[in-house]
Amino acid sequence: MLTVSEIGRILEAARSLSPADSITPHTYHYVIGLMAATGLRRSEAAGLRLTDVTSDGLIVGATKFGKHRLVALHQSSRDALERYLAIRGHVSAIHDHLFVLANGRPLKPGSLTEVFIKLARQVWLRGGPGEPGPRLHDLRHSFCVRSLEAAIASDRNSVNRHMLALSTYVGHASMTHTYWYLEATPVLLAIDRSHSG
Repeated sequence: MLTVSEIGRILEAARSLSPADSITPHTYHYVIGLMAATGLRRSEAAGLRLTDVTSDGLIVGATKFGKHRLVALHQSSRDALERYLAIRGHVSAIHDHLFVLANGRPLKPGSLTEVFIKLARQVWLRGGPGEPGPRLHDLRHSFCVRSLEAAIASDRNSVNRHMLALSTYVGHASMTHTYWYLEATPVLLAIDRSHSG
């Protein structure tokens, strides 16, 4: 699981990507931040269109299971998206994708993975080729764990309800898929012990 501090280091490193003074560093900074804040899959984030940003949240259509879902946004995420949209408004893009690069073309999921690994190495969170370290998909895992921990902190007795809500939010077909994302953190272990006793 990536800590908030580690994600912050990756986001800061994204600002140094080239070409400098283009939208590319901003695109990677904001898309990685959005994924960390919402648990979006890489294909979902890369597939977002300008029209998918609504007053109610993000309409995610490029889902793994081909269904649309509405992803509500915290005000801080909404504010960050507004900042990115202001930058995006100055780019002559070929497509109506939300996240575009300096050449005006949309961000590709594979490129997003490659750049994330490069940034993780740059901030010493990952070793060289073949060595273990954080993956782009770990942003989704981290989001799920932090979300459940926060929900449980306010309502310990409704773990299943929180799991169902989280599973729906991240677009899992079944709640059992969300359980696979959860790690044994001190908060979650304490809940497990209290329910088994």
